[in-house]
Amino acid sequence: MNIVFFGSPNSAIPSLIKILEAGHSIKLIITQPDKPSGRGKKLMPCPIKRMAQELNIPTHQPIKIRKDSLALDKIKKIQPDLNVVVAYGQIIPSEIIYLPKHNSLNVHFSLLPKYRGASPVQWALLNGEEKTGITIFELNKKMDEGDILIQDEVKISPYENAAELETRLAQKGAELLIKTIAQIDKIKPYKQDHSQASYTAKLSKENGKIDWAKNANYIERQVKAFTPWPSAYTFFKNKRIKIHKGRKKESQTKPYSLPGVILEINKEGIKACCGDGSIYLIEILQPENKKQMFAYAYSLGAKLKPGETFT
Repeated sequence: MNIVFFGSPNSAIPSLIKILEAGHSIKLIITQPDKPSGRGKKLMPCPIKRMAQELNIPTHQPIKIRKDSLALDKIKKIQPDLNVVVAYGQIIPSEIIYLPKHNSLNVHFSLLPKYRGASPVQWALLNGEEKTGITIFELNKKMDEGDILIQDEVKISPYENAAELETRLAQKGAELLIKTIAQIDKIKPYKQDHSQASYTAKLSKENGKIDWAKNANYIERQVKAFTPWPSAYTFFKNKRIKIHKGRKKESQTKPYSLPGVILEINKEGIKACCGDGSIYLIEILQPENKKQMFAYAYSLGAKLKPGETFT
């Protein structure tokens, strides 16, 4: 099958590779423009463009695909049988969606209609879901509202963060995509129950800011949901500290303990007081402008003491 592929981040790579391994042809990849990165703000390509360069597949990077007539012209010349979209990052216009023989399929990392939008993995973790999944659906003009072709449920491990869960979903999604393409003339799509829909907000750095007045269960989910981006963080002496790993402790604080106060430091890590008298154990963190390290090692270098406070 002749395919145009739309995608940008690492999570789109397994689908791209599986399509090629299945013997299909990708004539063009539509991806996001290069973005400034690092201290020097050098323009860097996204993971899918780097993969396309390795595979010698032509790419096109519209700033706004809805206003880019060149994208439509390039796709028309290819005359694809199908468009495949995996975490592309832009709303695709109807004239591109319905151009191929089989229109356009999207690989979405949730069990639609739950968690429509750009960050379904993060919000499923933040909300403490025990399961999520993959949905292959037909694109239409509305966000994630198209008819469903196939779904597969995935259990969420109590220990995995967003990066780890997304990696699993990306692989599962790639496998399901290939099965769908192979049966595309036989599968009968069905409509979503829009009354059951939920939506994910676009992530910002503010989402990662820890409020120690929340209970430790919530903070545990927040750290998992926002690792690696936008990251969960707190402050100590006006320096930002990213928290990469930690967990709720079953013990309770004393009634007069204030949220954010460091209760205890040992080789396990740093125990901080949270809301409802709960305790969160910080195990791995990253001080501002430094590398990740064990929380106990950080406490020695920073001369942290019980009674001091994260803000």
